[in-house]
Amino acid sequence: MLSVTIISIILLYFLKRPFASITVSEEWKRLFNYGLWAAVGLIILEWIPLPGFLDILVYLAKYLLVGAIVFVTLTFPDLEHKKGLIYAWLPIIGISIITDIFSNLTPDFYNNWESYFETAEAFAFLWAIAMWIINAKQKKNLERERIKSLQKEKELEITEELKKQLEKQVAARTAELLAQKNELETTLKELKSTQTQLIHAEKMASLGELTAGIAHEIQNPLNFVNNFSELSNELLEEMKEEIEAGNYDIAKEIVGDISDNLKKINHHGNRADSIVKGMLQHSRINSGEKVLTDINALADEFMRLSYHGLRAKDKSFNADFKLELDPELPEVEVVAQDFGRLILNLVNNAFYAVHEKKLKLDKEVEGESDFHPLVKITSTNLGDKIQMKVEDNGEGIPDSIIEKIFQPFFTTKPTGAGTGLGLSLSYDIVKAHGGEFTVESKEGEGTVFKIVLPLKEAK
Repeated sequence: MLSVTIISIILLYFLKRPFASITVSEEWKRLFNYGLWAAVGLIILEWIPLPGFLDILVYLAKYLLVGAIVFVTLTFPDLEHKKGLIYAWLPIIGISIITDIFSNLTPDFYNNWESYFETAEAFAFLWAIAMWIINAKQKKNLERERIKSLQKEKELEITEELKKQLEKQVAARTAELLAQKNELETTLKELKSTQTQLIHAEKMASLGELTAGIAHEIQNPLNFVNNFSELSNELLEEMKEEIEAGNYDIAKEIVGDISDNLKKINHHGNRADSIVKGMLQHSRINSGEKVLTDINALADEFMRLSYHGLRAKDKSFNADFKLELDPELPEVEVVAQDFGRLILNLVNNAFYAVHEKKLKLDKEVEGESDFHPLVKITSTNLGDKIQMKVEDNGEGIPDSIIEKIFQPFFTTKPTGAGTGLGLSLSYDIVKAHGGEFTVESKEGEGTVFKIVLPLKEAK
């Protein structure tokens, strides 16, 4: 027969660790230790013969002890997870108490029914073991659920923290983008304002200026005038020296050179005058108005203008150019200023590409390479359309960036050498005329820009 006191000790043993881990006062912990020692003392007293009065007190003490353990476990909030242990042992506790009472108070009755008591106690013991196992499994499941819950809470905390961080980053990035947007809008307004102010000077060549839409049509002859003027001044100084030295024959030759320079200055001055008159004539046409235009003449004019402008600005520049223009090409209604700027942008870019390739190859051989830079404009009558191609034999455009070249402010030139607006504006001009603008390029071989315009407005 399992003693009630032994059951108390078993319960106290399994309650000791959780009781020690919960937050309770020192008095409660002291009472728990007293209960443990009291159970040990009662075990000893059960084996010592005592007078009837003391024996009754021992019985009452052990019943009170086990009752107190059960009561505290079932009512103490922090020991709720141990209630299953009490429920498992309640049947065996009850049978042990009943058996203890009957075996001491009515021995004859107990002896007659002892086998039943033992059977009930065995079933109660099996019940306790079964419930104990079930409780242990449930505890593990609860522990797993608790761990999962803690993990979820931790994940939620981490998620919330990440969410807050992302919200801060998004807010900062949004503010940054808004600032950039406002800056870009301001820049766009300034560009549009500049474009409007310079609409009558769109034939000027773009050679490293702020926007590829400004042509240097007037600057080219003025460069020649300035250059020959400086040269004439130098020749005058040289002539003075020769006269002072008595070298009159050499002085006369210098006078001839100065006379030639003055003729050239006059020629280019007249050229600048004709350009100004041409621009004044253009200014009489409303901005954006389409007029019948000879595309071949426009291509020839801006090809030569670009070439001489580059030669005037960079003495090392040298390249060949060809014009293969279809004589049957009809006139087309276009905005002449815009289309001239388009041709100028493409030709300037082509000359830049072949010149850079020439410099690179010359540097590699440490001398003069056998590469011959060439830029070619071809026009073709396709019946219901016209086609114009601007070709060069430069380095070409890498496949990785060829799709970006029509984007605003994208440029492959070094900082300060290009704004990235030339091809973007050129693309807009072609689209505004209802045409197609495409590019084909092979690295190391060259690039071809192709423009196709409909002839529906041709006359």
